[in-house]
Order: sequence, then structure tokens, then C-alpha cells
Amino acid sequence: MKYSFHVEGMTCEHCEKAVVRAVRQLDNNAQVVADRLQNKVEVESTASAQDITQAIVEEGYQVVA
Repeated sequence: MKYSFHVEGMTCEHCEKAVVRAVRQLDNNAQVVADRLQNKVEVESTASAQDITQAIVEEGYQVVA
């Protein structure tokens, strides 16, 4: 499935990498693009949107509906 998340709190390249790493821990084959300037994370994964959201939140970022 393809998902798009509005993620707040990403302020640097390290933040983007942390979000990508968190999603890939759920699905090692996930395609993840984090864009801190647009507060956007695009994910193509077999994991559910809820699981991906939880992974991002646990990493310390806020997912906004």
C-alpha cells in the first residue's frame, strides 16, 4: 500500500533518517521518502498505516491527520 503522512517535528536531515529507519524496522523492504521542508513522509509498505504511524510517533514525531 502507498501512504502519505503529515509529520511534524522533523527539523534536519537526521530527523528524516530517523523516520525512515523507524518505518524500515517494521518493513525492511519499505520505500520511504521523508521531506522535512514539506512535513511529509511517503511510504510504500506492506505494514498498516496504524503501525507506521505508531513507529513514527515512538521515534518522537507527531503525525497529523
